[in-house]
Amino acid sequence: MIDAAVYAERRERLAEHIGTGLILLPGNGLSAMNYADNHYGFRQDGSFRYYFGLNMPDLAGTIDADTGEATLFGHEPTIDDVVWTGPQPSFESLAESVGVDRTAAPEAFATDVAQASGRPIHFLPQYRPENRLAFESMLGIPASEINDRACRGLMRSVIDQRMVKSAAEVAEIERAVEVSREMHLLAMRLVSPGLWEREVAGRVRGEALAAGGDISFPIIFSVHGEVLHNHSWVNRMEDGDLVVHDSGAMIDSGYCSDITRTLPVSGQFNERQRAAYDAVLGAQLAAIEAMAPGVPFRDVHLVAARFITSAFIDLGLMKGDPEEAVAEGAHALFMPHGLGHMMGLDVHDGEGIDENLVGYGRGFERSEQFGLSALRLARPLEPGWVVTVEPGAYFIPQLFERWRAAGTCAGFINYEQVEQWIARVNCLASWCPEYAIAPFGEEDKRAVFHADDTLAGALAALSEMVAGARFGRTPAPVVASA
Repeated sequence: MIDAAVYAERRERLAEHIGTGLILLPGNGLSAMNYADNHYGFRQDGSFRYYFGLNMPDLAGTIDADTGEATLFGHEPTIDDVVWTGPQPSFESLAESVGVDRTAAPEAFATDVAQASGRPIHFLPQYRPENRLAFESMLGIPASEINDRACRGLMRSVIDQRMVKSAAEVAEIERAVEVSREMHLLAMRLVSPGLWEREVAGRVRGEALAAGGDISFPIIFSVHGEVLHNHSWVNRMEDGDLVVHDSGAMIDSGYCSDITRTLPVSGQFNERQRAAYDAVLGAQLAAIEAMAPGVPFRDVHLVAARFITSAFIDLGLMKGDPEEAVAEGAHALFMPHGLGHMMGLDVHDGEGIDENLVGYGRGFERSEQFGLSALRLARPLEPGWVVTVEPGAYFIPQLFERWRAAGTCAGFINYEQVEQWIARVNCLASWCPEYAIAPFGEEDKRAVFHADDTLAGALAALSEMVAGARFGRTPAPVVASA
């Protein structure tokens, strides 16, 4: 867990970066399902939690950049709180636990902002409409304009701080990965012909809840893996299907994980499925090998793209020179997405502030090329970043038909061969083995994915490693470090 002194140091550094004025950091409230007292599960704002640490609704914080003083706004538990939710720690003790000396009632938040009139007021973009409305009331800025008028300097400073993970943060992310691993092992045990997707997805979420947290994003578990973000679980799994399982855990400290695997429902890949799977796994290993401080993540993305392209040329799905094919974007027929994203208190860490500030700038501009334009992170890797590496190969019938009709990249795509692959796998094929945060060593990866074609064999190999003391060594997180 994170110590109170760490939160205090984070706030002090932020105040120093901003220099003058009042920094506003509202937390999140509860979101009602159908009336106020029946709400969705609570999720705290990542930036509020980074600086103020508390995972409770209806809190807010300010930092005076001139003095460094932090204020936490909230209320002491009332008798109604005790009746309906049980005994609660005092608000003062909660503030003390995150190193805050000054506390005030929630209504004092607006009062303090009003008293700062004439000083610079710094705030981040707000994705919750209720926070935009609150800012409209306090600042006199229309809610529709709040995000356009957010402080770019504060946005950059918060992103720069949150992206570099301390050893304690990496340890928390690894805890989240441990839970996510158990979620995936459970899915491997359960998958079999005749089961509904929802039967597995529900059990997977239960694993995250049982570990004391929840899922870090809505579970993707579908035989229609060619739909990249498919949150529907309505299909019955059949012999010969592949099912894509993309899920992650959020643990009690708020840190997240994100792992994706593609599983053969029958327990064994057929020849074509295995060939495509190996192509993507090889792309992932090549990409991880290419990562180092100072290497642009766009270059790492292109390493993976070239590996998949070369493999698909060998399989007859593509043709020509791999370098030229990737330069023209031909690989995006199969990999129309970016290679990865930041991880931390959010599963796409920092992107709620501004995706382009997280992944671009510093001389890097987003490409307009299809596929490459979806890359969330392009700029050079820095020590302390935690980044997912998730290449994929998707066979998307609608995209295939559109490209073929337009003759897109016809010099690099064997459309007849691709059509046969789509027909043979009933348009359900998707291969995207990805490691997030804490990959195993190369020998471990090969033990899981190459020692045995069968799911049972892979499960046995992975279970044997899990039973060991962290695989006999401490796995290095996917962090750009010296």
